[in-house]
Amino acid sequence: MTIEQEDILYEFLEERLQPFTVSDVVEEIYKVDPTGNFRLADEVHTFIEKRRLAFPLPNRYYQTRRGYFEGARFVIRPSRLEIQNGILIPGHRCLPFENPMLFPHEFQFVWKGEPIPKITTEGSPEEFYPYYSLYGEEYAPQYIARDNPDNESAFSANPYEEPGEVSITTLDLRALYRETGLVPGNGLVVQVSDWKAGVFTILDVWRESALSEAAAEWARLLEQGFFTAFETIGPGTSTEEQLVFAFWFGGPRLLDIPAMDVETFMYSYTEKIDTVSYGMETRFWYAGKEIPDGHPWAEDGSPPDKTELEEMLYTYGLPVSEYVIQSYVRDALYQQDNALPALLGRIVPAPITLSLEDELFLSQYLMEVYEEFSRTYSIFLDKDMGPVRHTAAELHTAVVALMSQLSADGVDQSWLPQHTLVILSQLQVHAAHILEDLDHDEPHEMTDLETIDTALEGMIETYEDIKRRVQEALDGYRRSRLSVVRPKQQHDQPMQWRALQLAIAGTSVWRRILVHDSLSLFDLHRIIMAVFGWSGQKLYGFIIDGDLYDAEEHGSDRDERLMSLGDVFEKGIREFSYNYDYTAEWEVRISLLHPLDGSETPRSVCCVAGEGAAPPEHIGGPLPFRRFLSALQKEHSPEQAEAQRVLGGDFIPELCDLSTCNNRLLSLSLQIKQE
Repeated sequence: MTIEQEDILYEFLEERLQPFTVSDVVEEIYKVDPTGNFRLADEVHTFIEKRRLAFPLPNRYYQTRRGYFEGARFVIRPSRLEIQNGILIPGHRCLPFENPMLFPHEFQFVWKGEPIPKITTEGSPEEFYPYYSLYGEEYAPQYIARDNPDNESAFSANPYEEPGEVSITTLDLRALYRETGLVPGNGLVVQVSDWKAGVFTILDVWRESALSEAAAEWARLLEQGFFTAFETIGPGTSTEEQLVFAFWFGGPRLLDIPAMDVETFMYSYTEKIDTVSYGMETRFWYAGKEIPDGHPWAEDGSPPDKTELEEMLYTYGLPVSEYVIQSYVRDALYQQDNALPALLGRIVPAPITLSLEDELFLSQYLMEVYEEFSRTYSIFLDKDMGPVRHTAAELHTAVVALMSQLSADGVDQSWLPQHTLVILSQLQVHAAHILEDLDHDEPHEMTDLETIDTALEGMIETYEDIKRRVQEALDGYRRSRLSVVRPKQQHDQPMQWRALQLAIAGTSVWRRILVHDSLSLFDLHRIIMAVFGWSGQKLYGFIIDGDLYDAEEHGSDRDERLMSLGDVFEKGIREFSYNYDYTAEWEVRISLLHPLDGSETPRSVCCVAGEGAAPPEHIGGPLPFRRFLSALQKEHSPEQAEAQRVLGGDFIPELCDLSTCNNRLLSLSLQIKQE
């Protein structure tokens, strides 16, 4: 379908109250757009089914959300704090009865025929998050940010810290609370008056004790609705969608027995349904169980009504729309790079290889779009939007490349971190949506671009983290498929000098050290502290062949002072790890490299190579470190100032100061037992 036809479909669904068929939608589209196409009915059907835009009925009929929820009654239970302050925070209280195209601050509430006034309430974001958690805890900040422009600016100002205070739209219910005598534990019976416009009418006060039997029946129906939804749509695309279908499968009695509010059901009543992690997001699921990997529920960002080009790309594992491809073309114009091979490589990264015929098809499309866009493109108008689009394109390319690598390698999925492919799929879908949103010439508002940029930073951090964990899993998987032959222990083998490599996991920082086999693990701990400039005041331990060696094992066979590097080497172990500061999770990967011949032996332990400045130990681990490194690139920004404060004004990410490392190593006065 065209964009115009999609708009007609969505408008039809927002207006329709009675059940309908695909033919009804096609007829409505033809009234506005008589050109149509011979596949229109199939495209409409696929669109409705894949996007779950309506509820299925027998005989190929559908029911719209508006037709199902308009007129429904439900309960909102104000909190003690809301009653004390005479307010009501709409938040997620109207789920699943609301029009998802509206935000909570846009809802209108009516009491005795009169609109309820809206006021603003100030507080910290943490105070308000619980009122938006049914949308998914990860989305609560976004709903609060979207409440007003000041909130958006506050959340965008510093991506490393939440705003100290925000304001949200609330309802002034002082008069209603006084008149009804509402007390904590009571609720409000609310009816959906106009689903499309988001109008809700408060009908009465709900008193918990009066409907206890009805509440139990209502809860049983909703639980059953959830179970059916889990088996039918799985985790869905959001918690909001899961709630919508739980009420559909639970039956119409859920709409006419205002026996319990959804918050109470989810967080206090049911013991069979819980909130669980699903990739980067959260979903509702069976309590005590995890959402399984490798199910057809996994996200697919491809359009339901694929064009010929979209269908071709989909067969190669690229579920993108033509708007994403066009956004890549705009990015090429922004970079002033008209090289077709480079553009092709960004859209279809290795290891994906198109057939010659398909490559020619895509190339022809790209050249036509590039020529068309170049006639009107203005780099001046694109100066704000271009960098954000470029970041989204780079992320999208990287995610697609990693997903393709995992598919091409034929890796046993059980070796990968939980929900790896789900996370990557979610990242791909979100990056693709951003590219679609930026596929036009008209500049975005700066506040919108700042919000997108902040979201991209979080997505990039997630990608880098999952890429690191995938690489670790792949290393383990590959080692597991090798037959490891350990050398026989030779206790009479002379101690010798050898090269040793130290790499901080989750970063690009490493050092190569020349050490002697006679040095103990405790000596190695001191060496690590010296070369990275850490204090040694945190808890630490070596993990060797699954066993922990540290200072707590004094006198045992796992005493770090009694185990030498030569002993480790004799065990046939060539790689092990060192963990420092268990709260920050610094992990140093240690590789025992080649022995040195007589001409190479140094006079003392020394550092001969390395890369990158070592992170300060106090910043909380590799993820915050990468975040601050990224912030250093944002010139004249609050993020850069904060990163410089934390890392130190003289911190240079690329600097590996071997001289300082070696001076620290000399000061250790390590004792080498020469034979």
